[in-house]
Amino acid sequence: MKITNNKGLPRLRESTRTSREVPVSDAPTAASASELSGDLQLDVLKPAQAALAQLDEVDEARVAEIRAALAKGSIKFDAGKLAGLIQRYHGGKS
Repeated sequence: MKITNNKGLPRLRESTRTSREVPVSDAPTAASASELSGDLQLDVLKPAQAALAQLDEVDEARVAEIRAALAKGSIKFDAGKLAGLIQRYHGGKS
């Protein structure tokens, strides 16, 4: 079906405004909107940043030691068991 004209369609009046529309002069500018977004992000991230600050640093020497042990085969790795533990931790059934 091809529409070639808009006969029969109601015309929108430019003077009609709903109460929820904001006049352009009252709308926030792009800079203020991004500032608000940044402030909101900071508020959301503050608890995560505080928790992260309390964690110990990664012990690179220990990580290298574990990698070497895995490569030599002195530590057994069971991917199925790890998957089950991850599922259980995140609320899945195992």
